Amino acid sequence: MREFVLYSRKGRTDSKFTSLRAAGRLDVVHECIVASLFLSHGIRRNVFFHALLSGPPFPPLHLCIDGSRLRNAPTDQGAWKEILRNVLSGKFHPGLNVDKTSFEALLKAKSNEAPIYVLEEGGKNILEVDIGKNPVFVLGDHIGLPRKVEVFALRYGEKVSLAKQPYLAASCINIVNYLLDRKAILS
Repeated sequence: MREFVLYSRKGRTDSKFTSLRAAGRLDVVHECIVASLFLSHGIRRNVFFHALLSGPPFPPLHLCIDGSRLRNAPTDQGAWKEILRNVLSGKFHPGLNVDKTSFEALLKAKSNEAPIYVLEEGGKNILEVDIGKNPVFVLGDHIGLPRKVEVFALRYGEKVSLAKQPYLAASCINIVNYLLDRKAILS
């Protein structure tokens, strides 16, 4: 099992939007969903993806996607615009859940279950870290983690880096998935 927690500073918390980009950059959330959960012709059933939406009008909202239960979800942005619009308006979609859990409450709960790693360029090289069982990776959207959020996350986790240069959030998730998949093959 692995989990990704994306802090979305501006992601809309209602269903009133015309595009994912215009919805507080929910397009970044979509890219991270695809990177977290999808393989070529399949879904990673051992992944949970969390997006903490902090945009207007009702922040915070916690979107949780359970790869083991996700159904009827192609990877294209148009399909996810409709899926996200539906779940944000209270409709059901298999494998998706929306609630009012805050970032802080989610991290506190996860810290009792699994090691937490905060992805940040200034952290310890991930290749030098012995990633624990059922890891939880925390990262920011296109803007990054707010300083206050990062400080809170580091009370429960360790700062790790993929490289000294910044990558897109979805690319970070792809790299982490690759490293964990490779580790599983080699062990």
